[in-house]
Amino acid sequence: MQRRLVQFDWAMKKLLRNKANFAILEGFLSELLNMPIKINTILEGESNKNHAEDKSNKVDLLCITDVGEKILIELQVDREWDYLQRMLYGASKLVTEYIDESDAYGKIGKVIAVNIVFFDLGHGEDYIYHGTTTFKGLRIGDNLQLSTTEKGSLATFRKLPTDKADHLEPKDVYPEYYVIKVKKFKDKIISKFDEWVYFLKNSDIPTTFDAKGLSLAKKKLDILSLSDPERKDYEGYVRLLHDKASEVETHHLDIKFARQEGEAEGEAKGEIKGRAEVIQAMQNSGMNLETIANILKVTIMEIEQILKQAKHF
Repeated sequence: MQRRLVQFDWAMKKLLRNKANFAILEGFLSELLNMPIKINTILEGESNKNHAEDKSNKVDLLCITDVGEKILIELQVDREWDYLQRMLYGASKLVTEYIDESDAYGKIGKVIAVNIVFFDLGHGEDYIYHGTTTFKGLRIGDNLQLSTTEKGSLATFRKLPTDKADHLEPKDVYPEYYVIKVKKFKDKIISKFDEWVYFLKNSDIPTTFDAKGLSLAKKKLDILSLSDPERKDYEGYVRLLHDKASEVETHHLDIKFARQEGEAEGEAKGEIKGRAEVIQAMQNSGMNLETIANILKVTIMEIEQILKQAKHF
């Protein structure tokens, strides 16, 4: 079945940075974070490239919300064994890059890293994971909380209303992580955000879906609604994905065939070595080559060849 909607990674690179399409990402983030999100600015991620030969399997966008929060959305297609460290690096870099040398630490803004991965990151059967920082007492077991003054200070820097400031915790100071393992999703809709995960996995939005942002995504990300240059760009992108998939498959097959050839060669060497040991044992018992040849039903030349080959193993 031909997909009617463009893939989300291409949309992140080409369409979602347009202010007219901010509502798509706002809907995605609002459903994920379970709170209204308003994007003020979207900055270009460093992974994005804009040339035809771009075969990058990652794309990222940095969203600045109306309250100054920084939400980094990163989509990764291929496996990276150190991807968890990459997540840490990306969030930490945002913490240090957006504070001036003369600023107080209180101006460090909240960072939320949303990581959409199309490989099985870590070991876990769920498809959505959430990570925060908490401080737990080692003796009493209570969780460290913010004082009233600390809450007020944090809310001032974050531009949060008083009612939200009352609920701030230490975890609101530190980077927060979401991991969405798309391929683990079983296409079973339990929440509104599951409708978004379904779209991420299948590039399709059924008519019954009504999660925030999806109606606009269905309209704006329709392949038929693309301009001619956009459609050509997307078709080229899809071709590159097919080429890359073929390269990966060819690499895997090369390894498989090389392993099979190695095993076959090893078996052949083992057989020759075994036959040579039998011949040598027969020689040690006093048999001459003619007798050995008659017993093994081979020629004397074949026996000599086996002994010669065995010397090289």
